[in-house]
Amino acid sequence: MSKNYSYVLPEPDEESRRLSAGWLILGISALVAAGLLAILLVMARTPYIKDIFPWNNFFKTAMVVHVDLSVLMWFLPCAGMIWSYNSTRRHLKTGWVALCLASLGTAIVAVSPFLGSGEPLMNNYFPVIDSPVFLTGMVLFGIGFTLLVMRSLSLGCSPIGPLKDGTAGLRIGIYTASISSIAAVGTLVWAYLLIPDSVQGWEYYEVLFWGSGHVLQFTHTLLMIVAWLWLASVSGVRITLSPRLTSLIFALGVVTILITPYIYLSIDIMSVESAVWFTRLMTAGGGLAALPFGLVVIVGLYLASPPSAQDRVLRVTLFYSLLLFGVGGVLGFMIRESSTLITAHYHGSNGAITVAFMGLVYFLLPKIGFDKVQMRLARIQLHAFGLGQLLHVLGLAWAGGYGMRRKIAGDGQSLDNFQQTAGMAIMGMGGLIAVIGGVLFLYLVVRAMWPRKK
Repeated sequence: MSKNYSYVLPEPDEESRRLSAGWLILGISALVAAGLLAILLVMARTPYIKDIFPWNNFFKTAMVVHVDLSVLMWFLPCAGMIWSYNSTRRHLKTGWVALCLASLGTAIVAVSPFLGSGEPLMNNYFPVIDSPVFLTGMVLFGIGFTLLVMRSLSLGCSPIGPLKDGTAGLRIGIYTASISSIAAVGTLVWAYLLIPDSVQGWEYYEVLFWGSGHVLQFTHTLLMIVAWLWLASVSGVRITLSPRLTSLIFALGVVTILITPYIYLSIDIMSVESAVWFTRLMTAGGGLAALPFGLVVIVGLYLASPPSAQDRVLRVTLFYSLLLFGVGGVLGFMIRESSTLITAHYHGSNGAITVAFMGLVYFLLPKIGFDKVQMRLARIQLHAFGLGQLLHVLGLAWAGGYGMRRKIAGDGQSLDNFQQTAGMAIMGMGGLIAVIGGVLFLYLVVRAMWPRKK
């Protein structure tokens, strides 16, 4: 029988646990703030109630902040949680400074809709409000994240060790995610220096974040794979892939970002060709590591013995994360024009990453100083979020296949045929189920984190 490798990180020292918990608290706080803004978004479009909001474009302004909080400021603190869990006491002050700056930046972004109006710009990846308050928050968060990445690439991280056990292989995956993150930061700075001064508004931020946003997707995907291997090992799923081969696949998963300097050095950053190259970069390299790892985990799940209550929750996590990432990847290769098929693609991929991080949070909560969640409710939550997100994605894909345009809503959303109407109905039903699953996740995690009297 093939050897079963244990892809598990050892529990860190007390200070690293506290730092890891701090990043988790930041990520959960961002999701809670995003949820509160979602309620305001509904109120901002409700007759009579909408009249109390201070400016006419409050809906779009709040939408920008909601998107940034629920994606950027949720995914990257999850990365901070993992990197800090894998760290040592070295450069500990840098880790805390990074967390404080990122927390301050998140707080400023969260309250920016109430501190003065600015033009909301729905550019790709990181939409912005063109106002000093919002941009200050984004810059502070970015500096905090950069310090976090620098610490994860320095002596602050635990040594990889010899490639004889799964722990070393898992640390290689964490390290490659750090490499793609610093590459994303470098790409952002490079774009800032290259964009002509004459470019302003939506076009400026679209070009500024296009390259770095694509590169940062490698970080999310690599850490999702880390979560796959980790959760599979702790839930009794056999992983027969050797650490040496694991390290090679992780390296292949990040090597394609080396083409980034070529794009900026040889192609005009303002050209369509530059944007297309980054799209090709993500298409060719984004799932390069995920495919072999996904197949290994799927085989392991099929051959696994009956699970315990906790193991069942973690395996449900793996099932939905693998399914959503696979569906999102297939849809990505089907895109031919601007339609809701694009929206379906990234909702599938981001949904897969979110599910993986949800399961990892459930597993790590008691290891970083919090209570365990209720496993029965956790399983229900994962089914609700996973199934709802799947229906949401399939509805968008169906409507997009029949010409449904993206980034339109309300009166501008013209449903020209039955297929578009049916697709968007499925999308709406799935989205509602996924929202219920997301709210239940926050309830379970906040309840486990809430201080209790002994």
